[in-house]
Amino acid sequence: MASAGLSPELLQKRDRLIESLQSLGSCAVAFSGGLDSTVLAKAARLALGDRAIAVTGVSASLAAGELDECRAVAKAIGIRHEVLQTGELSNPDYQKNDANRCYYCKTELFLQVEQLSKRLGVAVVCDGSNRDDRSEHRPGMRAAREQNVVSPLAECGLTKAEIRQLAAAWEVPIWDKPATPCLSSRIAYGEQVTGTRLAMIDRAERFLRGAGFQPLRVRYHKGDLARIEVTTDSLPRLIDPEFRDKVVQVFREAGFKYVALDLAGFRSGSLNQMLPSESLQILDS
Repeated sequence: MASAGLSPELLQKRDRLIESLQSLGSCAVAFSGGLDSTVLAKAARLALGDRAIAVTGVSASLAAGELDECRAVAKAIGIRHEVLQTGELSNPDYQKNDANRCYYCKTELFLQVEQLSKRLGVAVVCDGSNRDDRSEHRPGMRAAREQNVVSPLAECGLTKAEIRQLAAAWEVPIWDKPATPCLSSRIAYGEQVTGTRLAMIDRAERFLRGAGFQPLRVRYHKGDLARIEVTTDSLPRLIDPEFRDKVVQVFREAGFKYVALDLAGFRSGSLNQMLPSESLQILDS
């Protein structure tokens, strides 16, 4: 098991992670293809071999290309990969897009993964929540508790930075991949989540990503307004007259009426600033 460059503390956490997964007997990892769930899937494969599976939920909120990457990463890890369709977009509580949107999404996902696990004889459902998630607005973690989903990374005290280090040591293909939350997280709270709006965001982000912008977010605001977040050193490229005109053209073709550039730059979770403090679901700080 690769350990080059890992601190003694991280090596202890790694070993604890493997041991905790072995104790489960078998598990299904809720596998989004992001860094956290990928590292968990890798650890589960090391700990349990063929008794570990990775399960990806697919809906309109999954960005184009993400499922193909999930399949490729699962193949590289060597873990069995299952794909299922989730129906959160048909839930009115999810559509209304309040501070609990992720709760309804994760509840749907975990219920479906649990049903699949029972059919396959798998004992436990696991997710990739980590130690740092417990100090952020994560309503999905409430869904995990309610559905008895195990969070081995968080339980072993692994932070986001440590998970990336472990991914690099294990030579996980996406060890340097930026965070890629679902497309619904780009829609401002209170604006309804619809398939049309998700497709607008996906098309706009694919264009910017293809032009070399990463990390980035295209946020949807009331009135079909797009707010672009890129790193501050990328701002000059976006206001270059020729490229700016192309951005406006592509975004309007996607369905946006207005296109705005956020001068503060890229910030993960920036829409949470819209939420009143009492609506934030944080486990500890």
